[in-house]
Amino acid sequence: MNKQKEFGDFQTPSDLAAQVVALVAEVFGLPDLVVEPTSGLGAFLSASHGKWGRTCSYEGYEINHDYVHSTSRSLSDLGIRLYQQDFFSADWRQILRKENSPRILIVGNPPWVTNAQQGLLGSNNLPKKTNFQRLRGFDAKTGKSNFDIAEWMLIRLIEALPKSGAIAMLCKTMTARKVLRHFWKTEGGLESSKVFRIDAKANFDVAVDACLFFATGKRTEDRMATIYSSLNLASRVTEFGWVDGNLVSDVEAYTKFRELDGGSPYAWRSGIKHDASNVMEFLRCNGRFVNGLDEEVELEEEFVYPLLKSSDLGNRRATPRKVVLVTQRHTGDDTSLIRDVAPKTWKYLEDHSDKLDSRKSSIYQNRPQFSMFGIGEYSFAPWKVAISGLYKSFTFVVVPPENGHPVMVDDTCYSIPCKSEKEARLLCDLLNAKPAQSFLSSLVFEDSKRPITVDVLRRLSLVNVAKMVGRMDELTECLLSESESQDGVPQQLSLVIEEESKYQTRQRPSEVVSEIATGG
Repeated sequence: MNKQKEFGDFQTPSDLAAQVVALVAEVFGLPDLVVEPTSGLGAFLSASHGKWGRTCSYEGYEINHDYVHSTSRSLSDLGIRLYQQDFFSADWRQILRKENSPRILIVGNPPWVTNAQQGLLGSNNLPKKTNFQRLRGFDAKTGKSNFDIAEWMLIRLIEALPKSGAIAMLCKTMTARKVLRHFWKTEGGLESSKVFRIDAKANFDVAVDACLFFATGKRTEDRMATIYSSLNLASRVTEFGWVDGNLVSDVEAYTKFRELDGGSPYAWRSGIKHDASNVMEFLRCNGRFVNGLDEEVELEEEFVYPLLKSSDLGNRRATPRKVVLVTQRHTGDDTSLIRDVAPKTWKYLEDHSDKLDSRKSSIYQNRPQFSMFGIGEYSFAPWKVAISGLYKSFTFVVVPPENGHPVMVDDTCYSIPCKSEKEARLLCDLLNAKPAQSFLSSLVFEDSKRPITVDVLRRLSLVNVAKMVGRMDELTECLLSESESQDGVPQQLSLVIEEESKYQTRQRPSEVVSEIATGG
């Protein structure tokens, strides 16, 4: 096994360690004791000694015997104590609560790997499994329960840190944010929380967003952290924090447009999901279809629809380059009906059943053969407003029908179904308006794997945006032009009821109708 991968081992360059220690001296001052909990080759211990000499004490802890052996003599000559210790079995509260050292500085560079990566490597270098993120049900079983080892380590160190102490650790920016979110949700803020961005590519030859995370052990009601663009206090960029029970990336921008946080009478939908692009997506060629396996096949048109991908929407392209085979109209539909209606299509599916039946996701289990997800009546709306979830900018695009056929979007995209061009263009204008863009941007962290999510989009109140930009009359006309359902709520608004179990809007759909109708 690659030891660097197993231990997330990226040794810190000496010049970077020196920059970090110089900055920490500026924001924290002289410590009584410097502790490097995963000391490796002792870069931070050496840099700290170079800054403070013998005016304070130093301790290093490291699991790797080779590192301990190779550095123990040189470090001991400087008066630095080094211990071979597994981080996960150490009693950090006992180590850090020393009566003669109230100002303890924890400094270092913990592993940059996740628990899932460790498991795939067969590594035992893991904490005891607990649901420390307090996830529920499905989230606890899926990718949301995957976490950086550093996340677990930093939380444990901060929990053990005295109020008079401080922590300064290199980590992924996402890890620092998750650690702060953990405390903001459960215990309050950490005084002097700061995130200083670093160039991970230049220092570690890895393409990730990384930072120096600094905070003290003192709790505070202030649930915010300051972001800096470099290891320099003069490079302040903005503040992110915990506001109104949610994490926001720009506190100032969110506060300015807070009134737009309220949910929408329109339901955002994820795009079509099949997990088999080579089989289910095609290019048209001389009246036939060419799949991702470079096979030229014949299919009936009944189940083939134009498709827009994330890259199309991210680049403002609304003209589909591909088509997709859609096997159901609703999730759970009996797909065997295709056999009689479209025999060529059915034969094609059967010919590729090995690939479709072996799709790894558990969502396809106990479902009709060749099932899809992210499919419903909304998928077949003649017009849509759509956005890619993979790009960092909020680029909303009007998606018109093509040759009378509704256009599908893939599962990395989100869309609002619309009944007319007028409605689609109005909603797109509202979503691209400056207030909406500023509000949505204040919720998104650009280093996230999928910056834009349906949960973020659902928070935007299109009603309040329309009021703010003076287009409320147009939105009212669109919302109230539909025929009413049995309970008296317009059909477009009734979509909110279906979504309430996933997202709690601040107003019931009937209240939105009342507000719109009265111009409130």
